[in-house]
Amino acid sequence: MSAASVEPEPVALTVIADEIMERHPGYRVEIIGGHLLVSPAPDGPHSEALMLFAAPFMQLGLVRALPGIGLWLPSGPEDYVIPDLSVVDDDYRHHLVENSCYDPTCFRLVMEVTSTNWKTDLRDKVASYARARIPVYVIVDRQHQRLHVLTDPAADRYQVHSIHTADELVTLPESVGGKVTLDVKRILEAGHPTAS
Repeated sequence: MSAASVEPEPVALTVIADEIMERHPGYRVEIIGGHLLVSPAPDGPHSEALMLFAAPFMQLGLVRALPGIGLWLPSGPEDYVIPDLSVVDDDYRHHLVENSCYDPTCFRLVMEVTSTNWKTDLRDKVASYARARIPVYVIVDRQHQRLHVLTDPAADRYQVHSIHTADELVTLPESVGGKVTLDVKRILEAGHPTAS
């Protein structure tokens, strides 16, 4: 009689992600392309830029600007991201998939404020959000002091990628729920890690 090898059951990545978040409060864990991505807790200027960006959306009636809600990705069975801010349809609650994540069809815009892992926001998440067909992706790029607006998703990229500097006002596509104009300088200054 020979001993059969017993292989351990694989642990779901979502279970590992939940364990990391439980052990490290404030950290954000996402799964992109079957890989765990752990982001540090945001600093104060990160949150300040996020809230300044969210302010104009509060007056719009048919959408909600919500920080830190999950977006289920079509790229893998456990893939999801947690954008810094999402603009979603008012009925987003009807689009819950699982693990506190919502179907991409109710998202009009996602926004990220870069942190120490800024390359993820500028590369990996661009492809992920485009595949999920998120109409507008905005990146507050604190490392390079720029604001990126990406629109018209196709496959794993956005067909339009405009980069804005501090001397500009940017009007987002009205598909976000109404007319929203951003003062790039104010948002970049709010997000700057050191006081000016």
